[in-house]
Amino acid sequence: MSKSRFVFDKFAKLLEQGLVNYKDLSDEVISILKSKRDEIVFRMKLASKEEIDILNKRISNLEKKIDQLSKVKKTKKTKKAKR
Repeated sequence: MSKSRFVFDKFAKLLEQGLVNYKDLSDEVISILKSKRDEIVFRMKLASKEEIDILNKRISNLEKKIDQLSKVKKTKKTKKAKR
């Protein structure tokens, strides 16, 4: 109930300020919703898109290194000891 009250209060504030132009009103609503979304994401301690992209690149680099090392291990032959 308090969340819907917050949205209604924001709309009332916009109307009081005289922002009746549709474009201004839609921009203002979008910015309010984005700020609430960012607040929720921050509370949940989720990673941002940039952080996820960086982590994906790191993982792919590590997988490539593992593949290269496994190929090098396979190509090395064991030497027989002399008796």
